[in-house]
Amino acid sequence: MIKNTKVEDKNTELVSILGKQFEGKVNLARIKFISMFICALCKVQTVGFEKLANAFDSVSDSTSSLRRIQRFIAEYSLNSNLVAQLIFKLLPEKESLCLSIDRTNWKFGKTDINIFMLGVCYNGVAFPLLFTMLKKRGNSNSQERIDLIKRFVKLFGRECIESVLADREFVGDEWITFLNDNKIPYYIRIRNNFKVFIPHKNKELKASWLFNATGINEFIHYQKIIRIGTQLCYLSGCKLKNKKGKPEFLIIISFNKPDQAQAFYKQRWQIETCFKAMKTSGFDIEKTHLQEIDRIEKLILLVMIAFVWCYKVGIYLNLFVMDRLTHVVPPIPM
Repeated sequence: MIKNTKVEDKNTELVSILGKQFEGKVNLARIKFISMFICALCKVQTVGFEKLANAFDSVSDSTSSLRRIQRFIAEYSLNSNLVAQLIFKLLPEKESLCLSIDRTNWKFGKTDINIFMLGVCYNGVAFPLLFTMLKKRGNSNSQERIDLIKRFVKLFGRECIESVLADREFVGDEWITFLNDNKIPYYIRIRNNFKVFIPHKNKELKASWLFNATGINEFIHYQKIIRIGTQLCYLSGCKLKNKKGKPEFLIIISFNKPDQAQAFYKQRWQIETCFKAMKTSGFDIEKTHLQEIDRIEKLILLVMIAFVWCYKVGIYLNLFVMDRLTHVVPPIPM
């Protein structure tokens, strides 16, 4: 008889995986609690504590489970680097990684919740790995971006980075200088009116002017190296039609391989899929009533684990369907 095929039945495997990763750093009682919390999240797909408590796989009643959740969020210090290392271990790929950075934000009461996140792109979705809670409204600054990449490098090394992908708000001379100096490939979109300097012509102009003559959906890369601020880089772009049918430009700066800029940059959207899964189409994290930043950060870390666990269990169930005729239940893929 084939058993253990439901998401909620994978609690034992999750405890084992967490135990190996957190060994000596988190006690067994906390590991079991985190496992129950993750499995409950996967079942109810909301961060509402009452619903989560009702979904706990525990002999305790829901009131007791609710108090455990509240105490954990209020008192326990969950190490974000430890969680990142766990997620990295569960990634389907660990080499030639495209890192997409972006923000997601919302407001609850008077509290601005502003999350600056780094995700690893893979097969249509970005796995959330590292993030910073910005204690302000609006965009990150260059130092905050640099710190996030440095944190990744410290934990996982520079050699596994294929590229860093970012949208138009993630520009800045200090930021691009850091990427260039450390030879970290990047593909970052810039605004149409962004000024670029053409060294061989000794001329500054709007980036979009270099692509005025291109046809709709025709992607080209500028043959000469250009400068933005103090930094040399390559420039690629195309002319598109927006939702109103009017032409606009997609212009990308890169460290190298400008002819591949469009293919790399397309992967940036996978972090939007990640945010959607964490929010309205998945765990509904925007519905939290938490307002203290440290507590919100803890909840996000748990949601991140749940996100990756759902993906891994999804692979498991797919393998199960493929192998059911042989009556072989595959292990959780690592």
